[in-house]
Amino acid sequence: MGNAVLRREDPDLLTGAARFVADMAPAGTLHVAFVRSTMAHARIGSVDSREALGVAGVVGVFTAGDLDIAAQPLFIMLPPELSRLPLTDKARYVGDPVAVVVAESPAAAADGAELVVVDYEPLPAVTDPFAALAPDSPIVFESHGSNQASELKLNAEAGSLSGHDLVVSGRVVNHRMSAAPIEPSAVLAVPGVGDGGDGVTLWCTTQRPHDTRDVVAAALEEPPDRVRVIAPAVGGGFGAKGSAYPEFVVAAWLARRLGRPVRWVETRTENLTNMTQGRDHVHDLDLGLTRDGRFCWLRMRVTADVGAYPGIGALLPFFTMTMASGPYRIPAVDFESVSVITNKAPIFPFRGAGRPEATVSLECIVDLAAAELGMDPAELRRRNLLAPDEFPLTTPTGANMDSGEYARCLDLALEAAGYEDLRAEQALCRARGDRRLLGIGVSAYVEVTAGGLFQEFGSVTVEQDGTITARVGTAPQGQGHVTAFGQILGEVLGVAAERVRIICGDTAEVPTGQGTVASRSLQVGGSAVWTAANEVLDQARQLAASLLEADAADIVVAPGGLAVAGVPARAVSWAELAAAAATGDAESGGEGSSGLAAEVDFDQGEATYPFGAHVAVVEIDADTGDTRLLRHVAVDDCGRILNPMLVEGQVHGGVATGVSQALFEQSLYDGDGNPRNTNFADYAIPAASELPRFETHHTETPTPLNPLGAKGIGESGTIGSTPAVQSAVLDALAPLGISHLDMPYTPQRVWRAIAAAESAARASR
Repeated sequence: MGNAVLRREDPDLLTGAARFVADMAPAGTLHVAFVRSTMAHARIGSVDSREALGVAGVVGVFTAGDLDIAAQPLFIMLPPELSRLPLTDKARYVGDPVAVVVAESPAAAADGAELVVVDYEPLPAVTDPFAALAPDSPIVFESHGSNQASELKLNAEAGSLSGHDLVVSGRVVNHRMSAAPIEPSAVLAVPGVGDGGDGVTLWCTTQRPHDTRDVVAAALEEPPDRVRVIAPAVGGGFGAKGSAYPEFVVAAWLARRLGRPVRWVETRTENLTNMTQGRDHVHDLDLGLTRDGRFCWLRMRVTADVGAYPGIGALLPFFTMTMASGPYRIPAVDFESVSVITNKAPIFPFRGAGRPEATVSLECIVDLAAAELGMDPAELRRRNLLAPDEFPLTTPTGANMDSGEYARCLDLALEAAGYEDLRAEQALCRARGDRRLLGIGVSAYVEVTAGGLFQEFGSVTVEQDGTITARVGTAPQGQGHVTAFGQILGEVLGVAAERVRIICGDTAEVPTGQGTVASRSLQVGGSAVWTAANEVLDQARQLAASLLEADAADIVVAPGGLAVAGVPARAVSWAELAAAAATGDAESGGEGSSGLAAEVDFDQGEATYPFGAHVAVVEIDADTGDTRLLRHVAVDDCGRILNPMLVEGQVHGGVATGVSQALFEQSLYDGDGNPRNTNFADYAIPAASELPRFETHHTETPTPLNPLGAKGIGESGTIGSTPAVQSAVLDALAPLGISHLDMPYTPQRVWRAIAAAESAARASR
């Protein structure tokens, strides 16, 4: 462990050997296409499928009334009247599934869906969360009586918002984004489980196979063991595939009803319309501080637009609250949030899930405070960062932070960027009156990983041929689990990578699992594998001691097995150990014994808190508004690093996502709830050519919470990068008198701000 081992997953992905859901079509497969609402808010009068049924190859058309599936609540903490039907009789956003067409081919299904005529009774739509809370607003769920899904309050003690010399205030918008994975959602449902029988098997694009199994089983009113869920190769998740989509339930129901395999593969337009989206918070903040730059208190008010179906998206402000004080020593935090239902696609966790929103807002208000004080923004941060000797600690928002060296990361980021030289260059550019505006942005962040998901299953078995099989309850979408878990087994048992098999993403093979979300896989799933492997090693040492007539304390790991320390000729292979274990089980009447194997449910007990600091350098063309990221320096600390190559990959992807939020991406809706960018011609995903080479560095501050010392890394780059770029853009615009501008910083938005500022300056002369 600790070495940059090449990813074992890549050859299959690069050569096309990996199988995705769209590659699977068993004999007799039926294909489905969904008829989706073209209105953001409307009652469904009638659905006329006569023309659709006349299309060659169309087998049937089903509506909400045809499916005997009860409404399933999207999140247990929400009231039952907010439950969602897999096919709706009232459209609540454009893209809401109204009917499903089943056909012998994808083309016939699509043609049939085009011919289904839906009679809509239009209702007023609401797309602004503040308007949705007004007394006269249209109500998305009439039975609920309001558009408020939930609220959260953590009010500071009376008198604690004091001791300050000044208060800095601001409003920060974390706009809506699409996850836009390279592979959209897909499902193949096949009647029967395993070799046949009742139930249904689903191959689907999911980050959480066991959770998907449970949701589908509940919808079908089946016990969980009659639903098998398999996640094959999955082309990206980013949180949005952590949900069991209604389409999965419909496919399972149809497969059982029709007795044939049923497949649905989402189109890109469907994906950008229907897949859950992220962010969409408005934060109003006040920061109280002293004239010498000491933070005294923070007030944060969050208005969260959770879209049409308020599932776990309504809970995300909890993570925003948890991370509200960031890496800083802020004695008091007063927090309130409200989650609001609107006629837009549902909100769900997206890379960072509540933590980027907190960091973007906090870092923005810190920059405003630095400007107010006339202090360098890096220096203001340094004065307030928590020190290493303060850990472990509990913050005013209840975050139980494990370990941190925040100032070390900030100093390394500033040094790597050449911060003082950059400021000197910027001063020269401004003195010359350059029309190319140079901006330098700094961010410091801390985030929470494995929040609320501290447990994971892991097992290790030595097979009769001496190979090692590990089962783990996480399911990868490109993170490198097979490589990482293989490294752990190599470290503990000394086995070569080609002698290791990792099984995950199959509910029939792995009895339980929390899945791949919240940057938890290595720290929790990896620790489960580590613990199980060490239990196997302890068993094997006892066996080897008996076989080699040595003391168990003298048995050490050797190539291909175990040996007596200092006597490599006295060794026994893993195959021999497995055989000895099996013989011992038989001799002791061990019916049902597991041989040389161990399984554990590892419980970390708490979340971990990765952290870091980023520096961004941007250049803005004042005549066109074109904003380019010239450099991005990222220093991230994820505890002990298992494989630097995997960590780099996660950081690069995370930074690209965060930069894209600042400069490119935004899911747009008009006032009637119509999505305005539902393809990649309109939804701006940056290419590699539009991003600089990221300059990445790392510190290692191990956590004491797991045996690996590891924290999460999958979302850290996203959380640190967006506020750094935001800071850099506003720093470039500051000489024009522009103190704030909402993201994303598109050329049009930046140009308009510059033009307005320069026009106002001319008018005041």
